[in-house]
Amino acid sequence: SVVALVTGEERIVPPRTQYWVCTVEAMPDGMGCDFLAVDEIQLCADPERGHVFTDRLLRARGLKETLFLGADTMRSAIAELVPEATFQHRERLSELTYAGSKKLSRIPPRSAIVGFSVENVYAIAELIRRQKGGAAVVMGALSPRTRNAQVEMYQNGEVDYLVATDSIGMGLNLDVNHVAFSALSKFDGRRMRPLAPNELAQIAGRAGRGMSNGSFGVTGEAPPLEDEVARAITGHRFSPIGKVNWRHAGMRFGSLPALIASLEQKPDHERLVRAREADDLAALKLLAQDAEIAARASDPASVRLLWDVCRIPDFRGISRAEHAALLQEIFGFLHEKGRVPDAWMARQMQRLDRSDGDIDTLSMRLAYIRTWTYVAQRSGWLGDERDWRAATRAVEDTLSDALHACLTQRFVDRRTSVLIRRLKQKEALLAEVNDIGEVTVEGEFVGRLEGFPFRQDQEASGQEAKTLKTVGLQALAPHFHLRADRFYNSPDTEIDFTEQGGLMWGTQAVGKLVVGDDPLKPKIHAFVDEEAGTDVAQKVERRLQHFIDRKVATLFEPLLNLQNDDSLTGLARGFAFQMKEALGIVARSNVAEDVKALDQDARSLLRKHGIRFGQFTVFLPLLLKPAPTRLRLVLWSLMQGLDEFPEAPPPGLVTVPVDASASAGSDTMAGYRNSGARAIRVDMLERLADQLRAEDSRGGFEAKADMLSITGMTLEQFADLMQGLGYRFVRAERVKVKTKPVDPAAAVVADTPQTPNEPEAPAQAPLEGATEAANSGVVEDGAVAEDSPSVVADSPRVVADSPSAEEPFVTETVAQVSAETVAQTGNEPEVAPEKSPAVEAAAATEIAIASTASETAGRTTDKQTIENADTEPAVSEAADEIATEAAPDIEVFFTFTWARNRGQSKPKGQGRSFSGSQKDGAASTADPAQGDHRGAPHKRKARHHKADGEQTAQNNAGSAKSGQSRQTAAGQQKTGRDKFNRDNDRKPGKGKPRRNEGPKQFAASPKKSQQIDPDNPFAAALMGLKDKI
Repeated sequence: SVVALVTGEERIVPPRTQYWVCTVEAMPDGMGCDFLAVDEIQLCADPERGHVFTDRLLRARGLKETLFLGADTMRSAIAELVPEATFQHRERLSELTYAGSKKLSRIPPRSAIVGFSVENVYAIAELIRRQKGGAAVVMGALSPRTRNAQVEMYQNGEVDYLVATDSIGMGLNLDVNHVAFSALSKFDGRRMRPLAPNELAQIAGRAGRGMSNGSFGVTGEAPPLEDEVARAITGHRFSPIGKVNWRHAGMRFGSLPALIASLEQKPDHERLVRAREADDLAALKLLAQDAEIAARASDPASVRLLWDVCRIPDFRGISRAEHAALLQEIFGFLHEKGRVPDAWMARQMQRLDRSDGDIDTLSMRLAYIRTWTYVAQRSGWLGDERDWRAATRAVEDTLSDALHACLTQRFVDRRTSVLIRRLKQKEALLAEVNDIGEVTVEGEFVGRLEGFPFRQDQEASGQEAKTLKTVGLQALAPHFHLRADRFYNSPDTEIDFTEQGGLMWGTQAVGKLVVGDDPLKPKIHAFVDEEAGTDVAQKVERRLQHFIDRKVATLFEPLLNLQNDDSLTGLARGFAFQMKEALGIVARSNVAEDVKALDQDARSLLRKHGIRFGQFTVFLPLLLKPAPTRLRLVLWSLMQGLDEFPEAPPPGLVTVPVDASASAGSDTMAGYRNSGARAIRVDMLERLADQLRAEDSRGGFEAKADMLSITGMTLEQFADLMQGLGYRFVRAERVKVKTKPVDPAAAVVADTPQTPNEPEAPAQAPLEGATEAANSGVVEDGAVAEDSPSVVADSPRVVADSPSAEEPFVTETVAQVSAETVAQTGNEPEVAPEKSPAVEAAAATEIAIASTASETAGRTTDKQTIENADTEPAVSEAADEIATEAAPDIEVFFTFTWARNRGQSKPKGQGRSFSGSQKDGAASTADPAQGDHRGAPHKRKARHHKADGEQTAQNNAGSAKSGQSRQTAAGQQKTGRDKFNRDNDRKPGKGKPRRNEGPKQFAASPKKSQQIDPDNPFAAALMGLKDKI
C-alpha cells in the first residue's frame, strides 16, 4: 500500500507512501506535498478544535494545489483571511425535508436517532431494542474500532436503527433515510445551550446521501422545530460565520512563561478571536505551578518536551488535576531517563488487559488504553516502540471488540431484527422443531410447540413477543399437519388423562375433558391454535374422543354391561340406571327404598353383574380399583362443575384422613366413606360390618384384633371410626393381664376339662347384683331399638381369680355419637323381650372386673362387692397377699355399644340373642344385603323357643346364636322367645314390651384370655366358694 494513516492514536506509514490521510491535529508540518485538502473547514468556528482548523487554513499549503471543503457559511471568512482563494459551489443532489414529530415506535426503519448524552443514548437504544429489535450505538467516546463495528452492523442491515451523539454529524457516510433529534440542546462542556441551526443542519444532513432523498424531525420527547429553523435546514440557508477561533502558532520555548505567553497571545485580525483555553494549555499551566516541574523545564528542550507531554489527549475525562498528575509522572520519566520505563508501562498495561465487565467498565479501560496507545505512537518515548505499539493496539482491539459485543448484547436483539427483516422481505421462513418441542426459525429460537399450541419465548415481552408469535406460527404451518398425523396414529399408551381432567400426549397438554350429556360420555376440547386450521383441530379432537371412549369402555366395563343388559326390567332396570348415574357406587341410605322394593329375582340379576348390596354402600367391587376410581372422580367432577377436582387417594390405603375442604360426595366417588376423622374404603367397611354383626352391639363389645387389622388403625382411631358409624364407646382402664409361670402338675389339673356329667352351677351372685342394677332403672335411652331384637351376650359362668374385686372400675365420659343414619335394611320390626337379666362379669387370670349394664352404657357407678360369709376370711387373706405385690400395669380398653337416636336403625343382624333369628348360622354367612329376608314367613317359623337342654348345649358350644336361658323367680328357665309366646297374643318377633315391664340391663365383659392359675391362693379360695355354691 502507498497510503499512510496518521491519527493521534494510530500511525500506519508504509515504506513508499504517496498519500497521507491524517486528522488536522496529527497532520505533519512541512511535508512538501503537491496537493493538500482540509475537510469540514467550517469547524474553524468550533470552540474546542476551531483553532487547529484555523491554523491549517492560514498556514497549510500544497505545493501545487490546496483545497478547503466545507459549508458555504465560511465563504466570507475564507475570502477575507485567504484573499487568493477561489470558490466553487456544488448543489446537493438529494432533497431534505422536515417530517415533524414522531414517537419512537413510529419512526421508520433506516433511521438515526440523535441524543446528546451517554445516558440518553442508552435509554433510546434500549427502547428501540424492545420495540424494533435493536439499534447500533455510535458515540465519540468509543474507540474507532468499536465505532466502525457498530456502523458496519447498521450498514449490513442487521439492525435498522442507529442511535448516536452529535459525532454522527462528521466523518460518517451512512445509508440513513431519516434523522430524528431527541433533544435540541446540549452541554458543550461549560453550559447547556441550544443547538444552532447550522449545527442541526450538519447532523440532519446525514439523511439522504447521494441521490437518495432524506428527512429529519424530532421525537416525542423533544419540542418541534421552529418553522424558520426547519426552512433554513431544508433550504441550506444559514447565517455566515463571522469569527473564527485562533491560537498563536509561533510558540516560544525559551521558558515556561514565554511559552504560555505565546499561546495566550491575542490575534491581530478582526476575523480572528482567541480560542477557549484548550486542555493542553490548561495542563501546561497546572504543571508550571509545580516547583519541581518548573525546575526541570529550565531549558528550551525541556520546555518543548513538557509541551509535547501536555498535548496527550485526556481520553479518560476524569478531571484536569487527575490528568495533570499523569502527565507529571510521564514527564518525570522522560526528563530523567529519556524514556518511560518498560516495567512501569507493563504494569499499566496489565491492569487494563481484561475483557470482563459491563459497558461502563470496558469504556473506562478503553479510555485508559487509548492514552497509552497515544504514548506508544510518540517517537523516542519508549524503549522498543514497535513492540509497545503492537501491544497497546492488541489490548485496545480486545477491549474494543468486547465493548462492541456488550453493546450488541444489550441493545440488539438479533433474533427479532433478523425475523422482522425476513417478514418485511416476505421471504419463506424455515422452521425446525426438535424432540423436546423447541422451535427455531432461521436458526433463532422463537419458542416451544407444547402439543399443538405454540408458546413464544417467555423471556420476550411487548413487541418482541408479538413478533416471535407471528413468525413462529407462520413458519410452523406445515409442521402442524405433520404433527397432527403423528398424533392421530399414536397408540393409546402415549395418551393419558390427569386428575384435573386434562389430556396429555406424553408430557404435553393437548386437550381437556368437558361435561357431556351422559356421565360416561364426556366431550373433548382440543388445545390447538387457530392458525393451525380447523383440519388439525378436528383431527386432534377425534383422536382424543376415541381415546377417552375406549378408556371408559375398559375401566367401566361392568357398569356398561349392566346398562346394556336387556334382561333387566322394571325396578331392576331402574336401579341399574341409578348405578350408572352414580358411576357404580352409591351410599345405601340414598337408595334404601329402592333396594327394599327389589325382589329376589331382580337382586339375583343385579348380583350377576357384580353388584354388592352392602350394609352401608351399594357398589361394584371391580370399580374400586385405582384406575376406575381415578376416572370416576374426573367424570363426577365434570358433572358437578367443580373448578378443582378432588384427587384419588393413593392406592392400597384402607383409611385416609378426611379432607374438610373436599366437595360433598367426593368420598363416595373415591370409594371411601367418611367416619370421624378418617374415611374407610367401602369394601373394607363391609368386611368390618360383617364382623360387627356377630357382636353384642347392645350389651357392649370390645374391638377384636381382626377389626383393627382390617382398618389398620390404633384403638383410639378405631373408636373414632366406630363413633362415625353410629356407635357409642366407653373408654376405661383395667389391670393388664400378665402371664406367670405355672407348675406343670398344676397346669395339667387346670387344663383338665370338666366332665359332661358334672352339672354346671350358674353364678348367682353376679346375677343378683345385676338384677339390683336393673331394678334401679339405670338404662340408656334408646339402648333398645324398637325395630331391633334384644341382645344378650355370652357370659362366663365362673367368677374366679379376682384379686382386685374391690378396686374401682375407672371410666370416662361417653363420647357423643354423630347423627349418622344407618341404611334401612328392609327388616320387619321384631319385639324385644319383656325383661332381660344382667350378664355376669368375665373371669380372667388374677383379675375380674364386674360392671353393670349402666356402666357399659357410659355411666360411672359405685364399687361392687361380692359378699359371702363363708368365703370372706379367705378372700381377705388373698387380697392382703396380693396387695403386697407390685402395682399392676394398667391398660386402656374401649367398650362399644350401638347408640341409635330416634329415627335410626341398628345395623342389620347385630347381637341377635334368640335362636330363631339365625338358624344354623345362616344369617352370619349370607350376603349382608339380604337382610330384608329376615321376617319372612318361612323364617318366622323357626323363631320358637327351644328346650332348656338344647339351649344350654348351644351356649356351651359358643354359637353365634346367643339366646341364653334365664332363671325366673321360681327357679325355672325360659328363653327370650318364651316371654313373647306366654299369652299367645303376639306373633314371634312382633310387638313391643309391655309398659309394666322394667328397664332392661345388658352387660358384656372381656373374654377370658387365660385359664385360672390353681397355685394362686385367692383363686383357690374362689374355687372353693364355687364348690359351696
